[in-house]
Amino acid sequence: MISAISWIPIGASKAEPTVAEPPSKEEIQDIITTAAASTADSENEEEAGDERMDDAGGAVDEVARALNVADALGKADKLDDIALGLKELDMEHYDDEDEGVEVFSSGIGDLYYPSNDLDPYIKDKNDDDDSEELEDMIINPTDSVIVCARTEDDLSLLEVHILEDVGTSEMNMYVHHDIIIPAFPLSTAWLDCLQGREKGNFLAVGSMEPSIEIWDLDVIDAVQPCMVLGGISEKKKKGKKKSIKYKDDSHTDSVLGLAWNKKFRNVLASASADKRVKIWDVATGKCESTMEHHSDKVQAVAWNHHEPKFLLSGSFDHTVVLRDGRTPSHPGYKWSVTADVESLAWDPHTNHDFVVSLEDGTVKCFDVRTATSESTSDLSSTFTLHAHDKAVTSVSYNVSAPNLLATGSMDKTVKLWDLSNNQPSVVASKNSNAGAVFSISFSEDNPFVLAIGGSEGKLQVWDTLSESAVSRRYENYKKNRTRS
Repeated sequence: MISAISWIPIGASKAEPTVAEPPSKEEIQDIITTAAASTADSENEEEAGDERMDDAGGAVDEVARALNVADALGKADKLDDIALGLKELDMEHYDDEDEGVEVFSSGIGDLYYPSNDLDPYIKDKNDDDDSEELEDMIINPTDSVIVCARTEDDLSLLEVHILEDVGTSEMNMYVHHDIIIPAFPLSTAWLDCLQGREKGNFLAVGSMEPSIEIWDLDVIDAVQPCMVLGGISEKKKKGKKKSIKYKDDSHTDSVLGLAWNKKFRNVLASASADKRVKIWDVATGKCESTMEHHSDKVQAVAWNHHEPKFLLSGSFDHTVVLRDGRTPSHPGYKWSVTADVESLAWDPHTNHDFVVSLEDGTVKCFDVRTATSESTSDLSSTFTLHAHDKAVTSVSYNVSAPNLLATGSMDKTVKLWDLSNNQPSVVASKNSNAGAVFSISFSEDNPFVLAIGGSEGKLQVWDTLSESAVSRRYENYKKNRTRS
């Protein structure tokens, strides 16, 4: 399944990503030691823990020896194959054969080469393959990049996809590289700022664990994130009782939502099943503030595009709350909704409207200017849209065309809506081919291209301008198809 999607701004990725250096023997041992220590039992089981560590060390040695043996056997097999082939050719008695007409060659030199490296035909083919592989690894300035968080069986990873020739009949998508991550991913957010780095290309990942991992997307074969916010510092077990010690200011449950602040680039907001919203400074790796204004799991957070100090959060407690990120002690404003919040989004074309999608299949729009008190607002929504038959898991505004909203649902469909005059009407509907939809997102660089991820685990891309109804209605916005 694909649980989260993030577009990478065009030009943010390195043209040629670097390959991570393999970890040293000492680093591998540190990883093994840390993993064992985090799951070791209390003092009564310390001895058993040491034995497990010895077993782990022995296992590593056994693996290394097995690889050496396998390598040696592989070479031996190749030598046997070569010897058998030469025996069949009977090269020692080659000159004893009857002379005949040389139809295709002038001698043995044209037929046999001591090694593949000296064979120009094989060499040319290998050169072509290498050239094609190298070309595939280069990210061109016009390529769009999409990262999806995908899980298959027990393996979770970040897949970096390249989308080329957008808007043409030759549009093509392929996986550039992937990053194996240790826990089931639930949310992602792209950011360009990190401690001690110039502008970069990073992805924050929230998962079933209480930590937030930040990965460098320009590094291939990375085995560890470049930063971890919060997380577990120690696990203990005494008898049947288990105790967990968390790092200072960490979430204590799954991280369900993430939002990066584009104006204040060092700021990242997180939403958690522990009922808290946190604001992190990724330049220092520390939590700046913790807000506890919800009474149930917090599913989503979003910064206002025009007033980036304002943060929205939506919860399973059937409320949406607006807070000023600079003054977390301020109680903010609260709106009640009719079901669990699945997702929310600010309208990029105004500074006061936002939509919230719910578990009951509806989408509601609110105008923050109607919030006149610090208590729960009983004011009705600007509109209520019965969008789908099942939960609306994800919404995305088009940054180019005002009033164009996409919704994705557990009912396996994606719909496009015209919200003009607060009277929503469906423009297009599509069976996603992604299964139950968990995440959708319009590209900001190619605003009419929508990425879709769901239970089938295969990333889908919908060029919405290929729909005649969309093309006709948003004719005037076609020129903004690709932003400079």
